[in-house]
Amino acid sequence: MFVLIVGCGRVGSGLARSMLSEGHTVSCLDQDPESHARLELDMEQSWEEAGGTFTVGAALESGALEVAGIERADAFVAATNGDNTNIVISQIARKRYQVDTVIARILDPWRAEWYREQGLEIICPTRVAIEMLEDGLHRAAGKTGGS
Repeated sequence: MFVLIVGCGRVGSGLARSMLSEGHTVSCLDQDPESHARLELDMEQSWEEAGGTFTVGAALESGALEVAGIERADAFVAATNGDNTNIVISQIARKRYQVDTVIARILDPWRAEWYREQGLEIICPTRVAIEMLEDGLHRAAGKTGGS
């Protein structure tokens, strides 16, 4: 599967390394050329030698998305640090380029739910953290017999 990941921070680069190690073809797009270094953490060879590609460019520019390979992407992940950017580029990937699988990271739980209801596939790390913290507190309350 050809995967295009936009945003190579901790989440995007970690996902990219994981997908590449599973044998997928992975292309990354980020406006910061320094983010390339995150792709090679703990790797014995360069990102490109391992088969990945990296494009420097703005996620909201069609030209950058096309250089990164959006026209042949089977899956698209919007993992920048901006909810608005992730929402817009996800819609571009789905509607303009008709990518089969489009997933957006949205940090704001309320916006994430609204866009999920509109049909976008959303991952909300904030909601996941809230649920994990609630579970931890519920387990602790159960151990102490609190109510």
